[in-house]
Amino acid sequence: MKFGKGLKKQIQETLPGWGDKFLSYKQLKKLVRLISTAAPPLLNGSLDYGKTEAEFVYLLNNEIHKFNLFFMEQEEDFIIRHKELQQRIKRVLELWGPNGTLPSERVYEEKMAKIRKAIVDFHGEMVLLVNYSSINYTGLAKILKKYDKRTGGLLRLPFIQKVLEQPFFTTDLISKLVKECESIINTVFPAKEEAERAKEAIVVAGEGIFRNTVAALLTMQEIRRGSSTLSPFSLPPLNLPDSELIKSIQLNSAVPIL
Repeated sequence: MKFGKGLKKQIQETLPGWGDKFLSYKQLKKLVRLISTAAPPLLNGSLDYGKTEAEFVYLLNNEIHKFNLFFMEQEEDFIIRHKELQQRIKRVLELWGPNGTLPSERVYEEKMAKIRKAIVDFHGEMVLLVNYSSINYTGLAKILKKYDKRTGGLLRLPFIQKVLEQPFFTTDLISKLVKECESIINTVFPAKEEAERAKEAIVVAGEGIFRNTVAALLTMQEIRRGSSTLSPFSLPPLNLPDSELIKSIQLNSAVPIL
């Protein structure tokens, strides 16, 4: 599948409110085509070429600014939600857990079931944000490659070096939160029970975030997969944490989602 079609599919499958935060790939691709087919041709080093390249870079910078704002907003929200989930678990254990002040198996199970759903949804949103970073980086690298190839320019290397320092590309904190989230799932919920519930969630994933998470994981694996065309601009292979939740998603990702 070509990148443009894959991006369109991702935008259609992402969360509400996320669609217009992705790279405007189609518009940038159209601009590259207009520049490369200009009549008379724009000569590298000429005044007109310089103005056109400056316009192209301006649009790219606007896209990066958009990515950074959205990514940092989500990252801040995830930090807060992660702390809130930890506090909810602590409160339930202290009140209704086996050693709580008001022990009640029924209330405990009801409360923990709701927390489990919140954790799975939270985990899925974080995976989608890592996917958001990967897709937009890949799109920038591809559009810059097209620009250099069709215009004779040399933008890709210096621009990608700049992109590597941007907040939206730096997913270390989100990846850490994903691992901590999975650690909570593995600690609080029995592994066998969690695996079965994850399988059921995928089979009935016509609604909710699980469908989006499965699609995001498959996309990240695809665009990070090593190949003969590996280059300094390629993303590293995707290393997923060894959790029951991730295993279940991987094993069942081929299940048709209607």
